[in-house]
Amino acid sequence: MTRIAFLHTGAVNIAPFGALATELLPGVAVVNYLDDKIVADLSDAARVASVPGRVEDLVRAAAAGGADAVMFTCSSISELAAPAGAAAGIVVLRVDEAMADAAVRAGSRIRVIATLPTTCRPTLALIEERAAAAGTGPELTSEVVEGAFEAIVGGDREAHDRLVGAAIVRGAAEADVVVLAQASMATAADAVSVDVPVLASPRLGVERLAAQLSH
Repeated sequence: MTRIAFLHTGAVNIAPFGALATELLPGVAVVNYLDDKIVADLSDAARVASVPGRVEDLVRAAAAGGADAVMFTCSSISELAAPAGAAAGIVVLRVDEAMADAAVRAGSRIRVIATLPTTCRPTLALIEERAAAAGTGPELTSEVVEGAFEAIVGGDREAHDRLVGAAIVRGAAEADVVVLAQASMATAADAVSVDVPVLASPRLGVERLAAQLSH
């Protein structure tokens, strides 16, 4: 049986990705790896240097456990996917790559919304990378939603979705497409109605994973 490993930086993502795997990856075994201090440590000068090694260790563990591929569910560490995969000798996918490609196709004005600065920067960089690969140069703007990350960490999904939803409405007024930088933000899109696409990474990422597995 094919085995896929999801590498998470927040326990909040385990259940949603499990549900997507059940829907989109029938017959595939899923194993989850979690380091829920990575996001905090990316902003800690004393610990940030430890993150690449820790991520690589988790990818090596997945490979040792028989995983056929690994998907990073956190955009904050997506830049580490290629080096970690090369070191462990396993395919590592970034959950947000398919979303970035969809954003580039959707329009020339792209608004990125994040709840953490550490996720906003790599998401903007990824969109720029994918736009360059597609031969385009979109106008990128961004907003970090204050208080939303603290709300979801504290278990208040309703407050998180309300804050992010308001940011989606603001962004939609000025852009052709709105990108939600973190997988945990996906539910906020359901709370608002706007006239431009609002892209979240989980479904798009797992759909791309499914397509790759079928080849």
